[in-house]
Amino acid sequence: MGRLGFPPGFLWGAGSASHQIEGATTEDGRGPSIWDTFAATGDRIPGGATGEVACDHFHRYTEDVALMVELGLPTYRFSVSWSRVMPDGRRRQPAGLAFYDRLVDALLDGGITPMLTLYHWDLPQALENEGGWLNRATADRFAEYATVVHAVLGDRVDYWTTLDEPMCSAFLGYGSGVHAPGVSDPAAALIAAHHLLLAHGLGMSVLRAAARRGQSFSLVLNLSPARADEEDEEHHEAVRKFDGLHNRLFLDPALGRGYPPDVLADVAYLGALEPAIHDGDLDTITTPPDWLGVNCHAPTRVAPHEDPSLPAGNGMPGLRGVRVLPPREPLTEFGWEQAPDSLTDLLLWLHDHCAGLPLMVMENGAPFVDAVDEHAEVHDEERVRYLARQVRAVHAAIQRGADVRGYLGWSLLDNFDWTLGYSRRFGLVHVDFDTQRRTIKDSARFLAEIMADNAVPSFPGCGT
Repeated sequence: MGRLGFPPGFLWGAGSASHQIEGATTEDGRGPSIWDTFAATGDRIPGGATGEVACDHFHRYTEDVALMVELGLPTYRFSVSWSRVMPDGRRRQPAGLAFYDRLVDALLDGGITPMLTLYHWDLPQALENEGGWLNRATADRFAEYATVVHAVLGDRVDYWTTLDEPMCSAFLGYGSGVHAPGVSDPAAALIAAHHLLLAHGLGMSVLRAAARRGQSFSLVLNLSPARADEEDEEHHEAVRKFDGLHNRLFLDPALGRGYPPDVLADVAYLGALEPAIHDGDLDTITTPPDWLGVNCHAPTRVAPHEDPSLPAGNGMPGLRGVRVLPPREPLTEFGWEQAPDSLTDLLLWLHDHCAGLPLMVMENGAPFVDAVDEHAEVHDEERVRYLARQVRAVHAAIQRGADVRGYLGWSLLDNFDWTLGYSRRFGLVHVDFDTQRRTIKDSARFLAEIMADNAVPSFPGCGT
């Protein structure tokens, strides 16, 4: 019944994160990261799971690149482990850098464009011992790290992002404590957020100073559209408050607008944040990105709270007067609401809010129950439907004027999924964690067909 085409040059691909797939956590001089420490402490992760082996990508990267080639994957987004290339956060480790040197060469030999993220949550434990993202000096260490990685890989990698989802690193790592390093202090979460944004700005500055022609730089934010069931003033206010702290607190400073005044007025721990903001910080954070990386999985449903003095929860430090409501079915196995039109709405809002800054969907995917059958195949029909609807949602945003330049599915492989260990599978490729055998899922072949044709099927079963 026809196909819905995308603009010429639209960037397709899939992604991963270093700690979720690499394993080899003590090889070639790699130092511990906060996620190594977090996973080894108590019963924080189901079954005592760790990233010690994960997908063993460190040893099997050539096999994984061969899978990408088989699928015709045009672009592969990966992150560098800071602990692998600078075990103590300061000292350069040539053997760790050599791994990424080999990986980038293998990708290019396979005709795959590498897209590099410098920080995807795995801070060296040595820096955490000095205060981590609560220590302003960590932002300076990040700039040094960016310089080291670019000096080795900058001759071959064109797409660079500084941070992935600083909201999670700050609010879940230092606010609720459900992520590494496990600090539960709402005021600390806001300080960490500022230092992460400062690291982004400092990193962008050194990357731009060393840039060659054809390179572009950005950061990746996880954004969730807030939705309310009613159109009255109180519900609009709840939407504004959630959007402010979850989305605009991280977005607006990177766009040169500073911290949104309405958000600062809402935050209960402003007294802790203000001293952390030094003269010149906001100018540093504002080093403009060439495009914006967008991670989006689901909307967040909100309502006004009967008691405006109570916190909203959901990892939002200091947010008062908002209730975060349960998602609506159908849900993914993660419990996320499947609402592809919310992705369209978000991309259109960003197109307006970011004054036409190009957008790239960097992470979009979902876990569902799937398994290898007796024919050594994985028929993950739910994920196929999910991907079709999400890609059509991106197409709808483009048709309505949003400047979206690419879509990367999440994730390439089933992997170590942070606090859920190995209990959820996001991958386009199934991984048997006992044998490390890879099996391409139907969803991967479906996405490969979309990438090859630069178009998504148009038929009722895949509608938004």
